[in-house]
Amino acid sequence: MTKHSKLNDFVIKLANVNGTGSASANGLLMKSIFRMGIPVTGKNFFPSNIQGLPTWYEIRVSKDGYLCRSGKVDLMVAMNAETYSADLAEVDPGGFLIYDSTWPRKDLTERSDVTVLGIPLSGMCNEAFESARAKVLMKNVAYVGALVALLNIDMQVVETLLKETFSTKPHLADANMLAIKMGYDYAIEHFDCPLPLKLEAMDRTAGHVVVDGNTTAGLGAVYAGATVTSWYPITPSTSLIDAYSIFCQQLRKDPETGDNNYCVIQAEDELSAIGMVLGANWNGARAFTATSGPGVSLMSEFLGLAYYAEIPAVLYDVQRVSPSTGMPTRTQQCDIVSAAYASHGDTKHVLLFPSDPTDCFHMSRTAFDLAERLQTPVIVLTDLDIGMNDWMIPELEWDENYTPDRGKVYSSEQLKDMDAFYRYLDVDGDAIPWRTLPGVDPKGAYFVRGSGHNKFGGYTEKSDEYKDVVDRLRRKFDTAAALAPAPVLTKNDSIASEKRWALLSIGSCDGAIREARDRLIADSNTNLDYLRIQAFPFHADVLDFIEQYDHVFVIEQNRDAQLRQLLTIELNIDPNRLLPLLSYDGMPVSSDFIVEGVSQLIQQGQAA
Repeated sequence: MTKHSKLNDFVIKLANVNGTGSASANGLLMKSIFRMGIPVTGKNFFPSNIQGLPTWYEIRVSKDGYLCRSGKVDLMVAMNAETYSADLAEVDPGGFLIYDSTWPRKDLTERSDVTVLGIPLSGMCNEAFESARAKVLMKNVAYVGALVALLNIDMQVVETLLKETFSTKPHLADANMLAIKMGYDYAIEHFDCPLPLKLEAMDRTAGHVVVDGNTTAGLGAVYAGATVTSWYPITPSTSLIDAYSIFCQQLRKDPETGDNNYCVIQAEDELSAIGMVLGANWNGARAFTATSGPGVSLMSEFLGLAYYAEIPAVLYDVQRVSPSTGMPTRTQQCDIVSAAYASHGDTKHVLLFPSDPTDCFHMSRTAFDLAERLQTPVIVLTDLDIGMNDWMIPELEWDENYTPDRGKVYSSEQLKDMDAFYRYLDVDGDAIPWRTLPGVDPKGAYFVRGSGHNKFGGYTEKSDEYKDVVDRLRRKFDTAAALAPAPVLTKNDSIASEKRWALLSIGSCDGAIREARDRLIADSNTNLDYLRIQAFPFHADVLDFIEQYDHVFVIEQNRDAQLRQLLTIELNIDPNRLLPLLSYDGMPVSSDFIVEGVSQLIQQGQAA
């Protein structure tokens, strides 16, 4: 049997039972690799119940800095007897599997192309620790110790991390270190260490951090000047609000009085949450909410009110598998159409598509600026993969000179010099009216209406007056296309591009597409231009890009090709030119999936 021989370029997957404390051990393993200067990312696949069901954590080690799933597993740590067979089947030929041999498993030797290593983890911990809880927790730490030996992880790095983690509880650091050394010593004594899969220190993580997108989005909201959030808890968006609250406690305190300069409200439901956000924004605050697909459905009527009454608001939609409750702890890009047209009637919303936690931070600022400049809801469509998984990103930069763009807001001085103020009158020709804030001046008073109103802000049921307002809202959407972030084009000018084919996508597909392009170029000299859309309404460059090619692969993570639908509806494109490549099993899209799908479709097209 040929064993994998890989240096700083492989995938470790750890299979556990939810609720057994494996998360801290797996995090210690990933952070240790990161501290060695090796690019790494971690993806957590966990059940939606509290404990008892299978959970996996996948660590991608990539010297080249690829942060997506590759679609392969080189080393499996199988700690859950219920998933042994499936875990063994997932290992690539030539790979390795480690399991707890306290209870021998004959079925783990059934694959001749996989090396199975048994370590009596539970047995060792049962002897070394007294409490039942410690025996369960420490067996996970013990397998980290074994991996330190098997993969050539720097033990000094591990010890430093433990001391930092348990700086206030040194007895826990000692207990964890004991478990680490037990696993390490067993591996050194019984196996050839390191394995053909091994690590060597690099210098490619300097200036980077490991963080999830919900954390950076929460920080971005603080940076953008948001002072109010109202939300109803829902997986996978709750940790975004948690992060915002924590950062506010650090950064939104009055330095003289210690009073809070922010407001975090847990509402009784999603309708209340978005209603409070609209009220706060109408009053002049920067306010937002966070939810997932089911929440967007419940908020739709209020979003329609905000669109029609022209009230700024920011909504983070951390997408998960749908429809209905779906699989709350799996990822998809399945709210594209529902978010774009949320609410009944002719309603269109501005959408932003971050691709990673860095984008989540910077697009937070963009979202709040656009919402106020356009006086409309802006929905940031992230997803569970971005929001809750561990990404390696460059350190975020905070511009102290940033000034929020409040858009067209009349001051008291401006109002005093005016004969009259008309809320929905387009005076500048860009379809965006001027607004006022409550209490600034009596001349600025107006009714906020979800019912029919004319351009002066008065109630109406006259057809021509109603039509005048909604036609202006349509023109404002055209203005939004020019203000929203432009798409990002990726080309390789050193190799001639295949002008028959190109790639187009959004959001978290980006990492897998970039790796897939590199592989296609290296393996077959196939160079495909790639456009990543960052916003809806679509920038003019999107149509220009599509028209250059016979066919464009539209890569997205849903069953019904929702991005492709939006492109054909809004840009009037022949759908036959847009070839869907769809991943919707709830797992983050892999580069393998894209390479295989693109190659197959190109071959079919060439044969035809």
